[in-house]
Amino acid sequence: MQAPVTLIVGATPNPERYSFMATALLVEKGHAVYPFGIKKGEIHATTIQNEWPANGSIDTVTLYLGPSAQQSYYNAILDLKPRRIIFNPGTENPELNSLATQKGIETIEACTLVMLKTGQY
Repeated sequence: MQAPVTLIVGATPNPERYSFMATALLVEKGHAVYPFGIKKGEIHATTIQNEWPANGSIDTVTLYLGPSAQQSYYNAILDLKPRRIIFNPGTENPELNSLATQKGIETIEACTLVMLKTGQY
């Protein structure tokens, strides 16, 4: 059985950004990741993907894009049918939250980094 995969939306090669830190910590803790971003680069040894993942391969979506930037991804995110979506601080979005809930997708407003560091991930 394949390990659950976390899609990091808004991944960047900038080590000062939270998406970079979350990707690095997910990998460090043994989670399978799919860092998706518009910028090419790497997060340590993990390549940032510029192609959207295939449907059915994602367990968790963790967002690092503000609500207005999320709009163009609504359908793509929902079509993945993830088990859950994590809205990190600053990404809270009542519209996407509602759409996900209607499709039976769990939504969490929390910090992925804190969840990982406290064993709640």
